[in-house]
Amino acid sequence: MAHDLTKALSGISGILVTPMQEDGSIDPDRQKPVVDKAIAAGVHVLTANGNTGEFYSLSVEEAEEMCRAAARHVGGRVPLVAGVGRSVVDACRLARSAQDAGADALMIHQPPDPFAAPRGLVGYVRAVTEASDLPIVLYLRNDAIGTQAIADLCAVPGVVGVKWATPNPMKLAEAMAASDPGIVWVGGLAEVWAPPFYAVGARGFTSGLINVWPERSVAIHAALDAGDYPKAQTLIAEMKPFEDVRAQELNGTNVTGVKAALRAIGHDCGPTRPPSAWPLTAAQQDMLESFITRHGITF
Repeated sequence: MAHDLTKALSGISGILVTPMQEDGSIDPDRQKPVVDKAIAAGVHVLTANGNTGEFYSLSVEEAEEMCRAAARHVGGRVPLVAGVGRSVVDACRLARSAQDAGADALMIHQPPDPFAAPRGLVGYVRAVTEASDLPIVLYLRNDAIGTQAIADLCAVPGVVGVKWATPNPMKLAEAMAASDPGIVWVGGLAEVWAPPFYAVGARGFTSGLINVWPERSVAIHAALDAGDYPKAQTLIAEMKPFEDVRAQELNGTNVTGVKAALRAIGHDCGPTRPPSAWPLTAAQQDMLESFITRHGITF
């Protein structure tokens, strides 16, 4: 079925975990119950091979397999966005593979290359757009490239949205004003940062919480969509301990917190891969389990 991608991106972009065996190999089949639970709760769009999916720890072949698996698990019920990136050669290969797998759109990770020029990023994005027919969502984690460079990226044919993942709402507002008004701007720093991004005009947000407690993510989105900021802030404050665990060790426990929570609530998706931390420390685990117990979260 055809999906309204613009509308879906204005909702919750759930970033799926990549389940793994204890030996570190990927275990795609264990992702399906996570997908089913998220869709049943009302999550609007799902993303394979995002950062919560440990994209940078996967080989290109593993990333291709996880995209194919996510497409099978989603089964067309909601739009599926496939993360692509690394070298431009890898990104183009992943783009073609994602289209073949049945993804509805691509999310281009901002290249971490230390010598990435702002105008070079435009060439990178343009090359990926030419590798497939899928619409493009930019994943922007560094706004130091400047407002004009961001507007230039948004002007590349095929770009339909931006996941804004820097804690700077004013720069977000500047970028929005400088870019095509048809671009969808999505809060890319999860639930906690959604209210200030909404305040300057972004809509929707990314979420790793959807792997564990999608019902809460959906409730937060509904409150924001209704303009009920006090309710949204209350709901966010109650889930903030989860994000606090994930933010420790230079964000090195980001996926660790998600996978530790899944294990604690009864759906073990295995460990993370280095350089992500594994397991949580005793103090981190206590904080996480207190959060789970307080809210009665189960799988």
